[in-house]
Amino acid sequence: MLSLATLALFSGACLALTATPGPDMLLIASRSVSQGRAAGFASFAGIMVGTYCHALAAAFGLSQLFLAAPMAYDIVRFAGAAYLLYLAWKTFRSEGTMLTPDASMRRYPVGRIFRQGLFTNLINPKVALFVLALFPQFVKPEAGSVALQIMLLATVLNVIGFFVNGSVILLASRLSRKLNSGKSASRWPQYLLGSVFAGLACRLALAGQR
Repeated sequence: MLSLATLALFSGACLALTATPGPDMLLIASRSVSQGRAAGFASFAGIMVGTYCHALAAAFGLSQLFLAAPMAYDIVRFAGAAYLLYLAWKTFRSEGTMLTPDASMRRYPVGRIFRQGLFTNLINPKVALFVLALFPQFVKPEAGSVALQIMLLATVLNVIGFFVNGSVILLASRLSRKLNSGKSASRWPQYLLGSVFAGLACRLALAGQR
């Protein structure tokens, strides 16, 4: 099994990665602002499961496909961008406001938010390439099952991400309550979330393989 020194070094790399604002953090924060902490944690749970899926793909060599077949990478990339644009369109067109405290409020089910977080993570080939690039640096074939080591590293990444992104979720949901306390319902969180989806779509579509 991996040594404590290796896990400590990997944990430091994960902390630096998760503490740097990126697409996942932006999506989680916008979800928390638009619908509260439960939605933020549901979105992050989907991203965590997606991380495990990418780790499994790396363990079985499936992520090598993106390196060996650039066309496959582009197909997944543009399909992901199209899906994110669809989410942005649905969010902008949603009736009502997400923060209206009455029966007419349009609140997305937690399960749906979880699935969106999962799919958003799975359709981003950059995540697969990141896992493929980082994890092998800390895997020791002589330490036992490579697949088990990769899943352990994915767990470390998710645990550290939970604390970092959990703090973001709590701060974002608290900020949302303060901005909306005593005011009439506003659609700005809805526009924020739609803009995040659209921005992620553009970023994914314009990103090159490297």
